[in-house]
Amino acid sequence: MALAGLVEMTLAEAGHSCEVFGEGQVLVRALHRSTYDLLILDWNVPGLSGLGVISWVRDNLEIAPPSLMLTSRSAEEDIVAGLTAGADDYVIKPVAPVVLKARINALARRAYPAALSGFEHYGSYCFDTRAETVELSGEPIALTAKEFALALLLFRNMHRALARAYIFEAVWGRNPNLPTRTLDVHISNVRTKLHLRPDNGVKLVPIYSYGYRLEALAS
Repeated sequence: MALAGLVEMTLAEAGHSCEVFGEGQVLVRALHRSTYDLLILDWNVPGLSGLGVISWVRDNLEIAPPSLMLTSRSAEEDIVAGLTAGADDYVIKPVAPVVLKARINALARRAYPAALSGFEHYGSYCFDTRAETVELSGEPIALTAKEFALALLLFRNMHRALARAYIFEAVWGRNPNLPTRTLDVHISNVRTKLHLRPDNGVKLVPIYSYGYRLEALAS
């Protein structure tokens, strides 16, 4: 766990929010109730191995977060096995913090590409991320800053189930001193203002005891 603590500290210094799990099965249980953008996995952990976690994620999550194997197993056959199992990157430890941050940032750019132009299009919706404005079929829609951030988060994660805690942290920051009803009110506002309904090609689905998922409907 000493290495895990070092990795956590390194990523926290880079502005990332991290959780550490000492056993693979504990992480799997957390994945039932929480949303994670990226998984950093060791091969040899108690219970379910890193490869076992990757296999579970691929079989059970509709959209699997990218995964990076961080392990001391350096044999060629191990690297091939890890990548074949579904790992998106394979890093052999020990690794310099600056290299680890670079590999994670590269994974994040591939998995969650940001539009360089500042405009992101999703069907009839167009988001201007610089001006923080959105249009539906060319018509501007007035949103507050938090409503814009929430809407963009939902559209960027189309078809991905997002846990309430994940949404809270992404939009309001860590440990916001807000009533839980705040999220539901903002969700309702975004649904109404953006007309998130089938005739516009989208549907916002509440997931009981978990969170929300925005779905694009086939035309």
